[in-house]
Amino acid sequence: MDYFFNVTIRNLRPFFRIRKGTRRVGPDAILGMIRLRNEEDLLQDTLDHLSTIVDGIVVFDDASTDGSLQIALAHPAVVEVIVNRHWRRRNRVWEETANRRVLYQRAKHFKPSWVFYSDADERFVGDIRTFLLTAPADVHGLRVNLFDAYMTPSDSSPYQPGEQLLDFRDGFGPERRRILMAWRPSPTVDFTTPDAREPQGVPGPLVDRFACQHYGKALSVEQWEETCRYYVENFPIYRDKWRARMGKGIHTESDFGTPLYSWAEVMDHAVDI
Repeated sequence: MDYFFNVTIRNLRPFFRIRKGTRRVGPDAILGMIRLRNEEDLLQDTLDHLSTIVDGIVVFDDASTDGSLQIALAHPAVVEVIVNRHWRRRNRVWEETANRRVLYQRAKHFKPSWVFYSDADERFVGDIRTFLLTAPADVHGLRVNLFDAYMTPSDSSPYQPGEQLLDFRDGFGPERRRILMAWRPSPTVDFTTPDAREPQGVPGPLVDRFACQHYGKALSVEQWEETCRYYVENFPIYRDKWRARMGKGIHTESDFGTPLYSWAEVMDHAVDI
């Protein structure tokens, strides 16, 4: 019942509108998907980076109040933008699942051979595009190794629009999340669980390869505090953890109490979480 009211009903067309982008893609393309809200500072770099992997990008704009929508519509790699008419604070664990689900459903209209989902604050290392173009037919998904970047006492200048985010920070935590970023669309695949970053129902086998620098904790001290407030106010299940992190954006170790490493070193010290 929760799924029906919070996802199925929320995915109906009256809740969003479709804006066409400039890119046109044919069947069997590699199609990027990205969900965002108020990311105007880094969105140009995000779309530029993602377009080196994919043939076109479908964007879900979660009722941004800044210039994100205009940046997305103007980018040459964007196929379309799904515009959420109203941002909903209530029940974010289901709302974000609903957003990702409608994004995936729209992407399937273009009949891609692969879809690749990423967030605006993620940067990828390795030739993912060639892998997807040449992967054996029995490979159905790609997991990418994600590591958090951190601000440190010697490296805490805020990110500025126009800068390249890849390799922006010097320190990374060794905690590794193996996240399903790309998969071949199939009837069994869908977003069905609360706060679902990954879809469910992707048949195996899956390949574990490549790496991702995640900057959700490392853009600026101001952004760190905004992230803490967002989770405290909207995600009761994470409230205590993020409340304890407020005022602690500058790190000498990871949020898990481990040493920070350079990007060249972090894979050698990786710990799965």
